[in-house]
Amino acid sequence: MQRPKFITGKIYHALNRGVEKRTIFLDDEDRFRFIHNLFEFNDTAPALNIYYKRSQLQSYEVGLRKIEKPRELVVEILAFCLMPNHFHLLLRERIENGITMFMRKLGTGYTNYFNQKYKRVGSLFQGKFKSVQVESDAHFVHLPYYIHLNPLDLIAPEWRNKTIVNYKKTVEYLNSYRWSSYLDYTGKKNFPSLTQREFLLEFFNGPKQYQKSTEDWLKQLDLGSIDHLLLE
Repeated sequence: MQRPKFITGKIYHALNRGVEKRTIFLDDEDRFRFIHNLFEFNDTAPALNIYYKRSQLQSYEVGLRKIEKPRELVVEILAFCLMPNHFHLLLRERIENGITMFMRKLGTGYTNYFNQKYKRVGSLFQGKFKSVQVESDAHFVHLPYYIHLNPLDLIAPEWRNKTIVNYKKTVEYLNSYRWSSYLDYTGKKNFPSLTQREFLLEFFNGPKQYQKSTEDWLKQLDLGSIDHLLLE
């Protein structure tokens, strides 16, 4: 799939995975680090070195550094999900070349951290990130559900074949998975400073309705309308 030309104000689904599909998040420290990077690098200004080089990132909140001036976002992070060997982002470009700038900083910064921690060299990601513009109404409506349901691959991979063996267990797992924006969308404080949720929550009529709609969508598993636009 050819990468689209990014246009300010438009929404894009972006994905990147580890080289040779290797695991890129080996423990919670890695996942915390990447989430903090999502926050820190979403700014026209450079990340503060003292903050960025902290060896331990244990907070479930981001944005804990003292901000000396207002942040100037390069993208809006509408939704995200971390998986063991890849990540999904739903982004809206705020400034010209914002997505390209953000993804370059994110990839380089996390690779440097990962290589230093695990004493390795070379590329961590398989290449340039994949992306697709969200253009149709069906794509816009279904994509947040799809991104937030990705963790089900870890316990119920059959969901992609439109089968759920244990619906209750599946929903419980989804509501306990911390490494996505789903909990914040359903009103549970997780990483609330990271994402810009107002736009989607207004469309989906608030946190309670978004959770209900996601669980209803899980019952229907209507992937057909966007299957050709997925980046897996």
